[in-house]
Amino acid sequence: MHRRPATALLPAALLLASAGTALAQGDAAEGKAIAFDRGRGNCLSCHAIPGGDLPGNIGPSLAGLKERYPNREDVVAIIRDETLRNPATVMPPFGRNLLLSDREIRSVVEYLYSY
Repeated sequence: MHRRPATALLPAALLLASAGTALAQGDAAEGKAIAFDRGRGNCLSCHAIPGGDLPGNIGPSLAGLKERYPNREDVVAIIRDETLRNPATVMPPFGRNLLLSDREIRSVVEYLYSY
């Protein structure tokens, strides 16, 4: 039986790792579509977002989010389930209730940090 050296597998492993990282970070264009979609993310129903039409004012404006939350993971956690940090919130737990996948949540965050 012929065995390949472990180094022959290294390029494939690096390619898979970088693809996983890209998926974990999300996609800003997909995030914008989700954030502005009244049937999915529906962020505009509660938040003002630059470029969004007819924003709500229940939640804070999402302009300047990256300055207020330098750590993106904090925003991912808020979108996933803000009730863990603030039990009295009206923010829907998009991750816990399976309204958005982890990749979709990360895409929304990527969009919010892109402007």
